[in-house]
Amino acid sequence: MTGTNLYSKISRYRGLFAILLFMFFPFSNASSQTSEEWNIFRGDPSLSGYSQAKIRFPLDLKWTYQADDAIVAAPVIGNNTIFVSSIGGFVYAIDFNGNMKWKFEVDNSIEAPALYLNGKVYVGDFSGYLYALDAQTGKQIWIYETENQIMGSPNFFYRKNKLYILVGSYDYFLHCVDGETGKNVWKYESNNFINGAPAIGNNLAMFGGCDGFLHMVNLETGKADYTLEVATYIAGSVAVSDNLAYTGDYDGLFSCLDLNKKEIKWQFDNPSSNLPILGSPSISSGKVVIGGQDKYLRCFDINGKEIWSFNAGGRLDASPVIVRNVAIAATMDGLLYALNLNNGNETWSYEIGSAIAHNPAVIDNRLVVGARDGNVYFFEK
Repeated sequence: MTGTNLYSKISRYRGLFAILLFMFFPFSNASSQTSEEWNIFRGDPSLSGYSQAKIRFPLDLKWTYQADDAIVAAPVIGNNTIFVSSIGGFVYAIDFNGNMKWKFEVDNSIEAPALYLNGKVYVGDFSGYLYALDAQTGKQIWIYETENQIMGSPNFFYRKNKLYILVGSYDYFLHCVDGETGKNVWKYESNNFINGAPAIGNNLAMFGGCDGFLHMVNLETGKADYTLEVATYIAGSVAVSDNLAYTGDYDGLFSCLDLNKKEIKWQFDNPSSNLPILGSPSISSGKVVIGGQDKYLRCFDINGKEIWSFNAGGRLDASPVIVRNVAIAATMDGLLYALNLNNGNETWSYEIGSAIAHNPAVIDNRLVVGARDGNVYFFEK
C-alpha cells in the first residue's frame, strides 16, 4: 500500500469517526489538541490546565520577542505558531524561532487570552469586540460586538458538527456565537460582570461571575440549568473534571462543587489570610492545584485534603499548569517554578524579572510565557 493510499484511508476513518461522534454525542468539546498544541489558555474546553506534553527540566531560554506593550494575556499555540496579545491592542503571530509572522491591531487593549481553532484565532478586546482572524495571514474574517469589555478567553463546543464560540462580557451576558459566521445564537444574562472564561462539561457552560454565583448554562437553549451562590466575587475561571467544578474567589476561598448534587462539596479557607484567588485551578490524577495572592501554591485531593503547599515568595495571580507530574507556576515577581506534583518539591526555577499575570502555554519540551515588560519568553529543552 502506498503512503498516499494509507493516508487516504486513515483520513477517511477519522472522518467516519467524527461523524459517529457527533451522531451519538450531539454536544462535544472534543479538541484536536495534541502535545504539540495548547490552543486555549487552560489547555482544553474544561479549562483543566493540564497537558500531556513531555518536558524534561531544566529548560533554557531560547529567545524573547518584544511586543509593543505589556502582555497580560496568556499565549496559545497552534500549527507551530504562538498567538499572543498586548494591552497596546495588537494580536501577534510568532514562529518558534521568534520571528513575527503577522500582527493585527484592534482599537483598544487586549487582556483576554485568544483561542486557536481550525485555522482561526478568536480574541476579544476592551471595546467588547470578539474577532475571528485567519491564523495564517491575520486577516479579519468576522467581528462580533458585545456591549462592554471582554476580559476572559473564548471557549468552544460543537453541536451536530457545527462550531459555536462562547465568550463572557462585562455587559453581564454570556454570548454564544456561530463560529463560522460570527452571528449571535443566544445570550445568557447574569447579574454582574463576567470576568473569566466559561468552562464546558456535561453539556453545560459553567462560569463564576462578579455576582458571586456559579452559573450552569445549557449549551443548546442558553438557559440556566441552575445557579449556586459561592462567594461575593469570582474573578477567575472554573475548572471541571469528573462532575466536580473548582473555583477560587476574591474572598480567598477555594471551593469544590458537586455538579450532580448541585451543592458545595468542600471549601478551603486559609486560616491566616483571606487574600484573593484570581487565577484558575489545574486538575490531574485526583489532584487540584491553585495559587493565590497569599503567595502560596497549594495542592489538594478531590476531598479537600491539603497534600502540600509551596511558598513562591510572590503573588500568584497567574493560574498554574500541570504537565504530567509537574506543576508550573508563575509569580508577579517574575519567577517561574516547576514543582513535583506529588510532594511540591522544586525541580526548576527561572527568574524573568517582570510580573507574569497569566499562565504559560506548554507543549513538548517547550514553554512560552508573556510578561508585563512586553516580552514573550520562549523556553526549550
